[in-house]
Amino acid sequence: MVLQTPEMVMLDLDGTLVDSVPDMAYSLQQTLARIGLPGHSEDKIRDWVGYGIEYLVKRAVSECLDEVPEQALVDEAFSIFLVIYSENTCNRSRCYPGVQEGMDYLKSKQIRLGCVTNKREQFTESILKKLGLFNDFGIVIGGDTLPKRKPDPLPLLHAATHFNVAAGNAMMIGDSSKDVEAGRAAGFQVVCVTYGYNFGQDIRAAGPDAVVDSLAELPALFQAI
Repeated sequence: MVLQTPEMVMLDLDGTLVDSVPDMAYSLQQTLARIGLPGHSEDKIRDWVGYGIEYLVKRAVSECLDEVPEQALVDEAFSIFLVIYSENTCNRSRCYPGVQEGMDYLKSKQIRLGCVTNKREQFTESILKKLGLFNDFGIVIGGDTLPKRKPDPLPLLHAATHFNVAAGNAMMIGDSSKDVEAGRAAGFQVVCVTYGYNFGQDIRAAGPDAVVDSLAELPALFQAI
């Protein structure tokens, strides 16, 4: 499918620009060890990413106990995780192949860029700065930046207002059904990558406008301006 070149593109972080699971998995393993629980494989943790770190920690604790944990234990684990992850936000995380090529193409077209994620803003900015991507974005919206986060369309509509771009001239690029849902609700075109997390499901089932194996494939999707 050939898409119209947008005036604005909002890109998801985890699973789209960056494989951040290695750092999250490490931090989660250390957290569980400190409260006396066994760890989980990195592959298993990948399927839990996308709902926010609060969910990630609670799911990990629940899976260890095979039951709904007491809130006090979840709160303790979450506090420990925040400390460990703040020190390991981007020690093992890396950009996916093709990200630089895709970003360079978007910038060459003078497309306004933003990053929108459900990860907390402090961690998002830390990762983007560490990987040299922060200055490419005119706006960065974390999961705690606004009153609502994806799949609610508020973050995308907020970005469109920020850039003074109509929703019909904007695009969401992500890896999960939450990105598709948010993009659809906001009236954006939606492109998804095949390599993301998406809770272990094939992203094609969510019905994005197009699917790519790499952001380096973006030029082939856009009509020449």
